[in-house]
Amino acid sequence: MENMLVALATQLSHRGCRSVVGVFRNSRFQHTEIAEQAQQRGLPVEVIPCDGRWDWRAVAEIRRLLKMHNVDVLHPHGYKADLYALAAARAGNRVALLATSHNWPSKLLSMRAYAALDRLALRRFDKVVVVSDVVAGILRRSGVAADQIELIPNGVDLERFSNASPKLRSELGLGENPVVGFVGRLVPEKGGALLIRAARQVLAAYPKTLFVLVGEGPARQQWTELAAELGVDKHIILTGERGDMPEVYASFDLMVLPSQIEAMPMCLLEAMAAGKPVIATNVGAIPRLVVDGKTGLLVESNHDALAAAILRLLQKPDLACELANGGRAHVAQHFSAETMAKNYIAMYEQILIKRSRSPRREPALEVN
Repeated sequence: MENMLVALATQLSHRGCRSVVGVFRNSRFQHTEIAEQAQQRGLPVEVIPCDGRWDWRAVAEIRRLLKMHNVDVLHPHGYKADLYALAAARAGNRVALLATSHNWPSKLLSMRAYAALDRLALRRFDKVVVVSDVVAGILRRSGVAADQIELIPNGVDLERFSNASPKLRSELGLGENPVVGFVGRLVPEKGGALLIRAARQVLAAYPKTLFVLVGEGPARQQWTELAAELGVDKHIILTGERGDMPEVYASFDLMVLPSQIEAMPMCLLEAMAAGKPVIATNVGAIPRLVVDGKTGLLVESNHDALAAAILRLLQKPDLACELANGGRAHVAQHFSAETMAKNYIAMYEQILIKRSRSPRREPALEVN
């Protein structure tokens, strides 16, 4: 979600729509990496202090920013941003509200409660953009009107992921060994346990293969223990979060996403844009990205099928190259950041015209 937001804001700025990136800074967990990414792209950034689950001072700060930047459209990403945006916009009817609903994959009871509250709030937005038909169906069943919902697929900055150097490979001393990559939050539904179980079968045929998992999350300890239990821990590398993703993808030989639940995963778009062959489970909107045998390989959610697909690409480098080329061409044609931004601008203008306001290409405040 964060990568999509920065890519969108960057492309909006290239098309005459001034975009301000608003980032919550929580007192306990100050995850403001997205602010640094946005600043590196030359985007204006506003950091919004926020203490606890609900902070009326953060609402007041968003209202102040809306006035200071003369914002036309308030565009939140994620359940927390949605709720704060709705509260901030209630002070007046001038600011249009458009949210992007990416997904609600967590099985935790607390997160499911937040997701349910979010879906109630979204009923009061001008428009809700979804990144997959699956999310659209969830919203409709939750009472969001069908004419409020629009599908705009995620997009990726192709140029950013072209011709990067394999920095991670040299940094970790991976040499010429085959590298199978995974990128995402370390949570059970992302399927890391499946990948680790598949690794044992892959290593039986290709004992020098390394599996590099990039990301952080609560399943880290569980996956580490599983790797040790299966005797593959020396071949599993967990890097934590990284900010140099083009160089990360350049270091992979292939990318795997064995998720149980997905919407429109940016990591697959990025890997395909980087020219890497991908293997993913047949869930959510993934089949729109991964056309089996043409732009990647689709597998069922079990470790035997995953291992067989990895072995197939390791055994057939010509096939891996063919899929990589097909994947990059598919992303360039259907999932570019430029196309995504054009679609969002059209949606902003549609909302403002409906509100009888002339679109002035003033700021859209993107809040995460």
